[in-house]
Order: sequence, then C-alpha cells, then structure tokens
Amino acid sequence: MNNIQTLTFWLKAARAQVLPVMILPVMIGSVAAYAWDGIFHLFFFLLTLIGALAAHLFSNMINDLWDFRNGVDTQAEKSEESISTNSRLLANGKVSEGQFTFVTWALFVIAFVSGLLLAILRGWELLLFAIAGGLIAYFYVAPPLKFGYRGKGYSEIAIFLAFGVLPITGSYFVMTRSLPLEVFLLSIPVGLLTTLILFNHHFLHWRADQEAGKKTLVVLWGEKDGLIFSKSLAALAFLSIPLLSVIRVLPWYAIVALFAAIPLASVYRKLGPTNKSPVYGQLMGASLKATTRTGIVIIGSLLIYGLI
Repeated sequence: MNNIQTLTFWLKAARAQVLPVMILPVMIGSVAAYAWDGIFHLFFFLLTLIGALAAHLFSNMINDLWDFRNGVDTQAEKSEESISTNSRLLANGKVSEGQFTFVTWALFVIAFVSGLLLAILRGWELLLFAIAGGLIAYFYVAPPLKFGYRGKGYSEIAIFLAFGVLPITGSYFVMTRSLPLEVFLLSIPVGLLTTLILFNHHFLHWRADQEAGKKTLVVLWGEKDGLIFSKSLAALAFLSIPLLSVIRVLPWYAIVALFAAIPLASVYRKLGPTNKSPVYGQLMGASLKATTRTGIVIIGSLLIYGLI
C-alpha cells in the first residue's frame, strides 16, 4: 500500500467517520470563548483539536482491541441478529494484534504530547482534563475496571463527560484560562446527544454483548425499557436548548436546533417494542445526524452572537 492507502486503511480502522462528535464540542468551547470573551487563538485551537481527535481515535481503537480480547467482536461476527460496530479488522484477521496495538498507542502519544504542550503553554490545570479523558478512554473496556461492561450507567456517564463536559470546558479553558458555570451548562445538549449515540449503538449488538458478558443498560433492561430511556434522553437533550436560551447561556435563536429533532422523532415512531438490528442502524444514523446538526446550530448561534 502507498502512503495514502495506508492512511485511509488506519483511519477506517480507527472509525474516523465518527470524528464529528469530537470536533463539534472542541469548536463549541472555542467559539464560546470568542462569543462571551472576544478571545480566540488559532494555534491553541488547532493544537487542542489535534489532541482531542487523536484521543478520540485512540479511544476507538483501544475499545476495539479490548473488545476483541474479551471476545465481544468474535461473538458479534457469529451472531446473525447483531451488527458489529467495531472495525472488524482484528476479528477478521485483516491486521495483526501487534500492528493494531502499535498504531493505537501511537495515537495516544500524539494526544499526550498535544495535552502536555497545552498544559505548558496555557496552564497545568489542563493536565487534569487530559488525565481524566485518558483514563475514561482506556478503562472503558480495559481491565480491571471495564466500566463499559458493568451497566449501571457508568458508560453513559463516561461518554457524557468525555464528549461533552471535558472537551467543551477544556477548549474554553485553553482560550480564556477560566471556567465559568455557563461553560459547564453549555456542554449539556451535545453531551447528552453524544451519549444518546453511544446508547443507541448498543441496540445493534445487544444479544452478542449478552453472550459475551458485556452488561450494557440495553442488556440489563431489554429492548422495550431501553427504548424508553433512549427517547427520554433525546427529549432531555433537546429540552435543554430552550432552557439554556432562557438563562442566556445560548442566544434565543439557538432554538433553531430543535428542528434537528424532527427526523430523529420520525425514526422513533417507526420502532416497535422489539426490532431487527438493521432498524437500529437507522436509529444510530438519525442520532448521529441530530447531534451533528444541533452542534452546528449551537456553533453558528454563538458565532453570530459574538459578531453582533
């Protein structure tokens, strides 16, 4: 393979197609600094983005690696009722575990170096963000914690922190070296919607997870109750947007983001108490689109507020 083919191969292995769920919160935190404080540093923004994206890809790959070692990938490949959401490269033998491990930790090094540079240049407090994100990424499926396997909402809380609170507040701190309460509140909509993506993806392979001993909330609750929680989580995420507008964390015109809920609600209406895995693939796609569109509207509204 030439260099471009090699890069494309490993981007696919790291599931780079879902990077928008990390790009958006970094942009939201950075644009909020411009909107509220008139501060924006392009170099620090790019360094933050590089570190965050490398950390996200590391998270994807370390999860794939430990899911493979724990037998979840293999079980998903065997199950006719499940759709694997991992890269499948290890389960299908297309790449060696050694190669996969090397690239995984190379991404960690990039993320670590980026975080260290930001801590040196913008404040040691940023090491706390980096350490928290690194621990969540690694121990999500890695022993001894493996909290993504334990149910009880641990994985959902972790995703809310890793793709909502940490990147938004961290990006804002990089720009301003401050952390007002408003920036924590700002992380709620996208944090909840990213958590929704994670939760909905469990429906794709919950039977394989059950066989492999991975106790997600969908496994513990079953499809019917899992869907009730999924709909409630979506409703809470979109309800938070007008509430944040009322308390002036977001400008009033950010409520345009509510239109992003319409296609998602349409998919929910098509679901029954039990559904085939491909139907949940549609729900996953709708969740990702709703998150992306909402994030874009929030960024746009903050940018307009800053300009006027």
